[in-house]
Amino acid sequence: MRAPFCSGGALIGAVVLFAGACHPARPSSSVLLSTPPADQLRADITYLAGAPLEGRGTGTPGNDSAASFIARRYSALHLASFPQADRPACAKGGVTGKAECFVFPFVASVAVRNSTPRALKTQNVAALIPGHGPLASEYVIVGAHFDHLGRDSANARDPEKGHVIHPGADDNGSGTIAVLELARRIARHPTSRSVIIANFTGEELGLLGSEQFANHLPVPKEKVQAMVNLDMVGRMKNDKLIVYGVLTATEMKGIVDSANVAPKLNIAAVGDGEGPSDHAAFYRKDLPVLHLFTDLHDDYHTAADVAEKLNIDGIVRVADFTERVVRTLADRPARLTFQRVQTAGANRPSERQGGGAYFGSIPDMAAGDTKGMPLSGVRAGGPADKAGLKAGDIIIKFGDKAITNIYDYTDALGGHKPGDMVDVVALRAGKEVTFKVALTARP
Repeated sequence: MRAPFCSGGALIGAVVLFAGACHPARPSSSVLLSTPPADQLRADITYLAGAPLEGRGTGTPGNDSAASFIARRYSALHLASFPQADRPACAKGGVTGKAECFVFPFVASVAVRNSTPRALKTQNVAALIPGHGPLASEYVIVGAHFDHLGRDSANARDPEKGHVIHPGADDNGSGTIAVLELARRIARHPTSRSVIIANFTGEELGLLGSEQFANHLPVPKEKVQAMVNLDMVGRMKNDKLIVYGVLTATEMKGIVDSANVAPKLNIAAVGDGEGPSDHAAFYRKDLPVLHLFTDLHDDYHTAADVAEKLNIDGIVRVADFTERVVRTLADRPARLTFQRVQTAGANRPSERQGGGAYFGSIPDMAAGDTKGMPLSGVRAGGPADKAGLKAGDIIIKFGDKAITNIYDYTDALGGHKPGDMVDVVALRAGKEVTFKVALTARP
């Protein structure tokens, strides 16, 4: 999951597809379909978040190795590839058996602060599981981004460590392996509508891959029923799963509720279809979306986001729930009724934007319609922590700006600079408390 408006420290590189796909640590191209899901997920994340791939930074050999790995998996599952007119070997599409035909190369324009954009050669990966019956010409898209920060320290939360590997096991190795598992399940028992399996690159640099895919869909947009996105689904605690987008179609909340069967997940449903992940690129095309997420944690965008810390059984539960949702979306006779959700802004917050001021809060991403900006925690030693704010507080005023939602908070923070002293009003146990906060520069 990206931090919105992170434009500095863009990775530079021009690579040949699959150039880095020969690391000795890569798994065999054969897929043991009889392998228990948890074992397969564990093996997949061990590879994707392993040191040889160096964090899968977009435009690096490790990112290309990840794309090659995903493409080989789709070939082994005998999924169908989309025709690509500009690539003779892949012009026909269908079940070609050629892993390279699941790869969609493109040149991304990467914004670089105070400099001209970089042209970056990279790739998405996509496959098709054909549906059956009269609805087969309609589609449900299931996707996740497979890139991460690589050795980029500028966009990391631990820049003091330098150009170390950021494995990105949860962000977003977890979503990637969950999508691979969903592809395996749906291929074994196809749905009425066809299912597009998509893996995006460049999410951490600004939704580059998903916007490329949404702008150049391999099928007519009016034939797409919905898009389901998985990003950071690997750290489930207390059965909690946050699901964004439940109001992007009038029928969506009922579908989500009916998919939550015993043993039930503790689902926090949020209506918004926007946010700093790949579903937003499709929502902006007026398509219903869902985004699944098991919440932020202190290892986010750091070198400590490693495979050993993932809750593999939790990922299996997310896959189970997502499969039920996708099958309902793909098998229901009627189309969804898209609706745009009224929000106060276009992106989820990040303390990397605005004038560079740092507050050190951890927003509660499952807050839903709570008035104000609830906190799930504060960064140790940060300005909010030093001022006395803590988990459970609900910010209702930041300086002279009233805070009614997470967007108001982002705008208010962006209007300040390091060194500003700000009065922050929060609700604590129902009572208003004022904190004097000395904002600093980003760590």
